[in-house]
Amino acid sequence: MKSFLIICSLVFAPLFSEAGEPSAHENLPALIDLALKHNPELKSSQARWRMYVGKAKQAGSLDDPMFMFKLQSLLAREPFSFGGKDPQTAKVIGITQQLPFFGKRALKEEVARYEAESYRWTTEERKLELKRMLTEAWYQLYAVDRSLEIVEKNLRIISDFTAIAESRYAVGQGAQQDIFKAGLEKSKLLDMQISLQQQRKSIEASINYLACRPAGTPVGRSADFEIPPFPVSVDQLRELAYEKRPQLKSLINQVHKGMASHRLAQKEFWPDFNVSFEYMFREKVVNDMTNDPGYNMFSLGLTFNIPSQQEKRQAMLAESESEKEMAVEEMNGLKNSINYTISDSLAQMERRRRQAELYRGGIIPQAEQSLESALIGYRVGKVDFLTLLDGRVSLFNYEKELYESKAEYMMALARLEAAVGVELVSQGQKKSDSEGMNHVHK
Repeated sequence: MKSFLIICSLVFAPLFSEAGEPSAHENLPALIDLALKHNPELKSSQARWRMYVGKAKQAGSLDDPMFMFKLQSLLAREPFSFGGKDPQTAKVIGITQQLPFFGKRALKEEVARYEAESYRWTTEERKLELKRMLTEAWYQLYAVDRSLEIVEKNLRIISDFTAIAESRYAVGQGAQQDIFKAGLEKSKLLDMQISLQQQRKSIEASINYLACRPAGTPVGRSADFEIPPFPVSVDQLRELAYEKRPQLKSLINQVHKGMASHRLAQKEFWPDFNVSFEYMFREKVVNDMTNDPGYNMFSLGLTFNIPSQQEKRQAMLAESESEKEMAVEEMNGLKNSINYTISDSLAQMERRRRQAELYRGGIIPQAEQSLESALIGYRVGKVDFLTLLDGRVSLFNYEKELYESKAEYMMALARLEAAVGVELVSQGQKKSDSEGMNHVHK
């Protein structure tokens, strides 16, 4: 009867939290929404983008016109006489306006617009990175939680093994060494439990940091799940990434910015202009020397710079060409990185999926049967205690590997989604077994 109860506890025992009661499940999509809403680094990126949008609006504007007022040709011997003494004395008002060469303003605005757009996609890339980091931390928490549950289950099993060993020793059928071995195995499990609890606290701190929650906020257990199907091919993923990845779009805008900067640098070989208008108020002058009726006068002016600093302008051309070339090569490097990440992530996902299926459908049931057989054999004296412990350790490791494989699969999927730039598996397909979440379409 005792062995039957132990076998039932091994195969069918419910999984409990550290406190002995099931913990409330957290919600990963809600955590991601919280992080996207409150993360200060993301807010900083969004503010930078808005700043460059404002700069783009300013870039194509003309400089403010300059208003001028002056008193012209006053007599030094009568400095406060503003007219009527000399025909050259006049009150003058004027206005000047700087005019860039045709096309420069539009090109300056184009350069600034591409730069702002580049920062916009940089912000979107930051969102993807934040989602990836939070998802990876979440599934690390999942693996640790399941390991803690397995440790607790095995502590109960070791306690039952110890009771059997003590009862056999009491009737002279077992060795005292078996009891000591059981105690040692329990101590090893307790040591592992301490390490896992510390890992959980570290992951909790990471999740709270990414989600911008207070550092001491408790993080509930992550729910169990089934590995979602993934029918997308490598070629489809590559096409999606080239079309959707925000960082690629940012670099494309950097390339366009470099091309516009090159056209602007070519315009610098042409002069800028300054137009002016002046109006002179004069007074009638009648004396022994002259009889001037004091007609008002005006003047128009046009000035322009002489673009003689050819070396400076050639350097501007070279700078813009290098800027474009740098963005093109960065884009090529990113594409190469995307291709590697897609291939590597898919390989890891396939390996982890097959491992999880193998552990769940073959290895773990076989290990449970092996342990059951060893327990029955130990009770009748056909198997030694060390064989029984080895069976328990093997089952423990296989169960732990199952959950780690499932977690690693989802982390590889998160890296793949970050590399491609879109969600590849809907949250409905990632639904948990225990919660029975409804399917959510993208």
